[in-house]
Amino acid sequence: MSQIADLIQSTADILFVPVLVIVLFGTGIFLTLRLGLVQVRRFGEAVRAFFGGRSAGATGVLTPFQAFMTALGTTIGTGNIAGVAAGIASGGPGVLFWIWCYGFFATAIKFSEAVLGLTFRESRGHDEVRSGPMFYLRDGLKSPALAMAYAVVAGVAALTTTPFTQTNSIALVMNTQVGVPRWISGVVIAVLTWLVIIGGIKSIGRAFEKLAPAKVGLYLAGSLVVIVTFASRLPDVLAMVFREAFTTHSALGFGIFTAVRYGLARGLYANEAGYGTSAVAYGTAQSARPAQQGLNAVMETFIVSFGTCTLTALTVMLSGVIDWSVPAADRATSTAAVGLAFNSAMPGVGGYLVAFCVFLFGYGTLIGWAYYGEQFLEYWLGPRVVMPYRWIYCLLIPLGAIAKVNLVWAWGDLMNALQIFPNLIGVLGLSALAARFARESQSTVANP
Repeated sequence: MSQIADLIQSTADILFVPVLVIVLFGTGIFLTLRLGLVQVRRFGEAVRAFFGGRSAGATGVLTPFQAFMTALGTTIGTGNIAGVAAGIASGGPGVLFWIWCYGFFATAIKFSEAVLGLTFRESRGHDEVRSGPMFYLRDGLKSPALAMAYAVVAGVAALTTTPFTQTNSIALVMNTQVGVPRWISGVVIAVLTWLVIIGGIKSIGRAFEKLAPAKVGLYLAGSLVVIVTFASRLPDVLAMVFREAFTTHSALGFGIFTAVRYGLARGLYANEAGYGTSAVAYGTAQSARPAQQGLNAVMETFIVSFGTCTLTALTVMLSGVIDWSVPAADRATSTAAVGLAFNSAMPGVGGYLVAFCVFLFGYGTLIGWAYYGEQFLEYWLGPRVVMPYRWIYCLLIPLGAIAKVNLVWAWGDLMNALQIFPNLIGVLGLSALAARFARESQSTVANP
């Protein structure tokens, strides 16, 4: 089994490093230029846009705010905590700079996905829509074969990875920090997930409307305690971030190439730009204004890349819990590093706070990806698959809590890489349409 996992992981690594990183970074730069620096030029408008209401007479299921919170709540998963901390431990302080760098350009990808997701969606009555890259690949790019290829790969990925990986991360931290047996965590998570997703996207949207702000606010509060506690180290840490991002002869043993590799990889996992999932979430909005959803996507990516990822990186660096002078295998990493950082500022409380945040982050990703997978598989197999899929998804969750997931993580890396390629073909092929919405006047967005 380990040999199979190694084979799949090596294949995924070939795609992720450097092929996928180059393709995604290049796409982000191209779209940033073609969209006229939309993430800078209209950032102030983006801050205001996600408070916008539904358009009069517009089809859709969720309010624009609920659609935004669904996309944000799903994107902010355990990778924002465990993944970023692991990246810093393995790649050094310079990783944070390249997370920022990729996050800046990734906003243009997310803007395009959201715009296309709302423009090319399939309405079934006033309150039922189907959305995602499948529809702009089929109806915009006129490629049914590419649309089906995306639906198959993304649907299989959602069903065979997320119930295992996110659940395992939650169960692991609940066991190490709180002492809850992993199988109990799995059963509880499965029941909580079922209670939300069995009601469909409206239930999911209502849950995220409350869950997403709560988990971001809680993690922000805890991280700020750590940052304030070690604020005197902030200038030195920030200087180290920029120095290590560009040096070729690092005193810590990393260098620019290591920082770029881990920074872009962690940035990709954290904000999901290029996956096409944001097209599903924003396509459900009760809105006839694609640009509004695109600006919401800009805010989503900003919050993830410059918010939660930065908070994780700063807490583990400022607290000094990662010792880069020791071998990589002996360094504090992943959720354990963040737990140690929180405990250093809040003894006896910090570890429990991190455990709860990991639960909220992972749980949000679980229920959001459940809906994404449902959309992909329904496009592929038809509406009869929806209810069986929801039950199977929940029944797999307890297995994820107790399983060794090396193979699943490797499989997830490969499937995520494969679903990005057809999506980016669509995004690039329809970039002229995204550019038109990116350049429309502010009054067009504000007054439909």
